[in-house]
Amino acid sequence: MDHAKSEQTHLIKRNLIGEARSGSIGTAGACRALPRRRAFLGLFILVCLFLFLAPLLGPLRQAALAAPVNCRTVTDGDSHYVVCAFDMRQNKSSAEMRLFLAGADGKPYGGFGALEEALRQRGEKLLFGMNAGMFQENLRPVGLYVEAHRMMRHVNQRDGSGNFHLKPNGIFYFGGHAAGVMTTSDFVKSGLKPDYATQSGPMLVINGAIHPKIRADGTSRKIRNGVGVRDGHRVIFAISEEPVTFYRFASLFRDRLDCPNALYLDGSVSSLYAPALGRADGLRPLGPIVGIVVKASGR
Repeated sequence: MDHAKSEQTHLIKRNLIGEARSGSIGTAGACRALPRRRAFLGLFILVCLFLFLAPLLGPLRQAALAAPVNCRTVTDGDSHYVVCAFDMRQNKSSAEMRLFLAGADGKPYGGFGALEEALRQRGEKLLFGMNAGMFQENLRPVGLYVEAHRMMRHVNQRDGSGNFHLKPNGIFYFGGHAAGVMTTSDFVKSGLKPDYATQSGPMLVINGAIHPKIRADGTSRKIRNGVGVRDGHRVIFAISEEPVTFYRFASLFRDRLDCPNALYLDGSVSSLYAPALGRADGLRPLGPIVGIVVKASGR
């Protein structure tokens, strides 16, 4: 009896050992293989994600590079504005800010459409545009105008009527990785020779204070646009969505946009080109235009 039981036990052990060797019972081996299977599965998922996303990375990168100007809507009290900012530290890398007046034939562009087409023919694309300084009936600048180091009109320090002559007026200038807004008299004293400059008036904010002749109780309301600069490199453009007073517009630059110096660019003819917002204003002919340009895709 004991011998039969011993023989049966021996047979069970032998069968178990055989099954373990043949893989029928491989708990330890299975446990060791599980982490390897999980690692392989994770790697497989990553490869699949990369293959799926790779075609999208190029366009996303291009889009990021092609949108260095940031435009947004700002509400100040009961007034609404479009505010667009450009950091000059990006200038000539992902995009370039320039002033434009006329084509190779000497004829003023007169608006965003003609400028956009001229840039397209040169393999460039306009990302942002705004009227940039007061002009005469022939669309030529009233005051200083410098384009690509070339002075096309000298500083205008004459007295006269109208907003341009509401002194102090000022000059918006830029080049390289820097920009500024300065009263005309201070600019003349500085001896600066910027790549680009345009004169307009009046100044809206002068060293943190609103222009002394811009009154809080003023009643004249117009669509207005202007430019301010922060920290010597951050350029901020603004255009009102509805008619506003001079004081309300100047307060926007001083109190909401934190610009210690800001310049009025114009009213009534104020125009914005911002395709990202669906804006391509073209109601009236324009003189000088400030634009932000990139190379067209595929160039």
